[in-house]
Amino acid sequence: MTSAQVRELLERVAAGALTPAAALEALARFPVEELGYATVDHARGLTQGHQEVVFCEGKTPEQVEGICVALAESSGMFLATRAIADVRTRLLARFSGAEENSLARTVRLVNGADPEPTGRGTVMIATAGTSDLPVAEEAAVVARTLGNRVARLTDVGVAGIHRLLRHSDELRDASVVIVAAGMDGALASVVGGMVKVPVIAVPTSVGYGSAFGGLSALLAMLNSCASGVTVVNIDNGFGAAVAASRINHLA
Repeated sequence: MTSAQVRELLERVAAGALTPAAALEALARFPVEELGYATVDHARGLTQGHQEVVFCEGKTPEQVEGICVALAESSGMFLATRAIADVRTRLLARFSGAEENSLARTVRLVNGADPEPTGRGTVMIATAGTSDLPVAEEAAVVARTLGNRVARLTDVGVAGIHRLLRHSDELRDASVVIVAAGMDGALASVVGGMVKVPVIAVPTSVGYGSAFGGLSALLAMLNSCASGVTVVNIDNGFGAAVAASRINHLA
């Protein structure tokens, strides 16, 4: 449950609109729920500011569905990442209001309409090439779900740097920039040298043999000469988006 949902519950009890017994029933799953194969953390919204997110890789479709059911029954929402086609199909069949992003490999269920962004500004997500889009889209879905305004710059890598330079103003106006790049990972350094806001670099596993599944881009980003560039793990669009969201929500 989120802090807003707990607050609403307490306010309804205080106003006499909800009995303490009904409130206890609503909190029956709090703080954790044992499913046998998973311990669902319903207190994550209070401790970290956002609900537990379901990482689907390594889980069976039945396990993913069970965890999502528990989250949805507690809060009315869930976000599942790294969901293969079979898992996405299963979740869409179970939850009529669920939303799929096949490129990002995500499924999410929001409680009613998508809320208005609560972050201070815009999280800009820039990709070096079209092949980096799955990672960038994962970051976009997560950032939007966490209450951020999201903008995208697609296929603006250093092989044609004029494609990036024509968007200089948009980059400088962003609150945080996420850069997803494979190959040599050079885009992160270029962007880091153009803006004064935090830059979060995501090395992707895109590239030929000597890219070593993203290791070359990771090392290049870690050794960036542009100050202020922070690096997450290979293909970790989720981690980049969470970090960007926390920055964007600082008072």
